[in-house]
Amino acid sequence: MNLPVVPPVPPMLARLARKLPVDGFLYEPKWDGFRCLAFRAGEDVDLRSRNDRPLARYFPELVSAFRALPTGRFVLDGEIVVVGSEGGSDFDALLARLHPAASRVERLSAETPASFVAFDLLAMGDADLRATPFAERRARLAETLRPAEPPIFLTPLTDDAEVAERWLRRFRGRGIDGVVAKQADLGYEPARRAMVKVKREETADVVVAGFRWLVDRPLPSSLLLGLYDRDGELHHVGIAAGFAETRRRQLLADVAPLVAPLEGHPWERGFLVTGSRMGRLKGAAGRWTPDEMPQDWVPVTPSLVCEVAYDQVDVDRFRHPARFRRWRPDRDPRSCTLDQLAAPAGGLAELLQPA
Repeated sequence: MNLPVVPPVPPMLARLARKLPVDGFLYEPKWDGFRCLAFRAGEDVDLRSRNDRPLARYFPELVSAFRALPTGRFVLDGEIVVVGSEGGSDFDALLARLHPAASRVERLSAETPASFVAFDLLAMGDADLRATPFAERRARLAETLRPAEPPIFLTPLTDDAEVAERWLRRFRGRGIDGVVAKQADLGYEPARRAMVKVKREETADVVVAGFRWLVDRPLPSSLLLGLYDRDGELHHVGIAAGFAETRRRQLLADVAPLVAPLEGHPWERGFLVTGSRMGRLKGAAGRWTPDEMPQDWVPVTPSLVCEVAYDQVDVDRFRHPARFRRWRPDRDPRSCTLDQLAAPAGGLAELLQPA
């Protein structure tokens, strides 16, 4: 492509923090989607993932939108997102867009269209802007996207830490999973953690209903976690994992007395077996019978409650393994409900405004 910056370009990254930095920073929402670098040279549009995977064929509606911009040569950094029916981010629908069949790609582009949220400008025309201070790149980005229409958006930006705090409270879990803080004089530094991503750690009290063994020794590898719905059904919501060796031994001592037969267990007929848009979910377990595959998890009586920490929820499941914090013997398991994972009010339409 006839551009001063061409792929592969590793995107600039961010280091994790739990509190907003407050001295001389600019703040943006941290979008919950696919990181994407967009290269345009005339009619040629190339979309690349964080790992330099080509994405253009999966998102033809974005390719058309970039071609419609009057500016003919640029390189943008941004995020591809899908807004769900309830106004929040639909990450499952976004994953489903990566389909090998062209007919399916075309159908999904109409049924679950994607949007591109731009937050940086690496090149414009013949100019490589990576050494230019961020505040200047942002101003040029806003000017470039002034004529843009959906599905191309310019991310909100503020220098007010209180506004960024409100974003964290109101929209976390509804399409953003934190806030990114950048210094005004920051150049674009590929592959370097030069920004700050602020992600608040949340906690929930969950029921332990089973565990899985390590493959190489008789100690728990993970705890299987559940929460009750309003009808009293126990839903599998994820796992807790990443234990130190001493913790594994203590966990085994805690759960071993509660090992129970599968018959009569809330998950006797399996869990996560209904799957999702992407098919059967990883970690799913169907009902075990002796003439089928060996049972890969150990049921326990769902009487133990533990507090876990987590970063992100997809509807009613932890996206990543939760982190065990402590046992909660004071909690009644039946009081541990899915309501704990409910996202705050506020749809992405409030943040996704045309440039």
